[in-house]
Amino acid sequence: SVTDRCNFRCNYCMPKEVFDKNYTYLPHTDLLRFEEITRIARLFVAHGVEKIRLTGGEPLLRKNIEILIGQLAELRTPAGAPLDITLTTNGSMLARKAQVLKDAGLQRVTVSLDGLDDAVFRQMNDVDFPVAEVLEGIEAAKQAGLGLDAHGRFSGLKVNMVVKRHTNLDQILPMARHFRGTGIALRFIEYMDVGATNGWRMDEVVPSSEVLHTLQQEFSLVPLPAKSTGETAQRWGYADDSGAHDPTLGEVGFISSVTQAFCGDCNRARLSTEG
Repeated sequence: SVTDRCNFRCNYCMPKEVFDKNYTYLPHTDLLRFEEITRIARLFVAHGVEKIRLTGGEPLLRKNIEILIGQLAELRTPAGAPLDITLTTNGSMLARKAQVLKDAGLQRVTVSLDGLDDAVFRQMNDVDFPVAEVLEGIEAAKQAGLGLDAHGRFSGLKVNMVVKRHTNLDQILPMARHFRGTGIALRFIEYMDVGATNGWRMDEVVPSSEVLHTLQQEFSLVPLPAKSTGETAQRWGYADDSGAHDPTLGEVGFISSVTQAFCGDCNRARLSTEG
């Protein structure tokens, strides 16, 4: 986590009632310097870490974050391999930052997007931010080559959608239709408590099983095996007419943090904003 600040006020993460104009963020002098983050990363890499994800808040609010990416991109595993460097963003600044991030050494990016309907999206981010600008950011990421694999598919470019029952339930199918066949993996995340600040209620949770059932009303889906130990998303692929997974159609994933906890084989460590 490179910053505790965000320019969105999504009610499931940083609601306005808590993160208002009087909320006190960390002073810049308390944030870990890029050199400190890189030093800690180097130590973890020496012990086997191969993947680093930059988050926030909104990580692109951290000034000159491409410098940090460049420093991390120079690190090597004990076997001499480069690291897998990725970033999670709300996409609001991605259109103007995608190329410089790629040039600095970022390989993949995950964009949070909770709906395609502009009114629904503005309601979710609660700062009246238009969905069109996030979609422009995703397109800019594609143009920059972020997430592009050896097969010419954007398998390393992902979109995360938090599903909240009384807010964006009707966006599940439109989102699936939009990203199917693009190579971009769409992942549905169960609405969950985030630091006891979002007024979390179980009746707002849409279980992943219900989302899957909704998708299966329109699409043929087949379960896919996990790519690695500790993977948080259960993956399903779009099937062709024979019932086999068609990689060109892509996949969806489900992060079931409420109904199917996945802590048992967790292999992640998190470095907080202030270390």
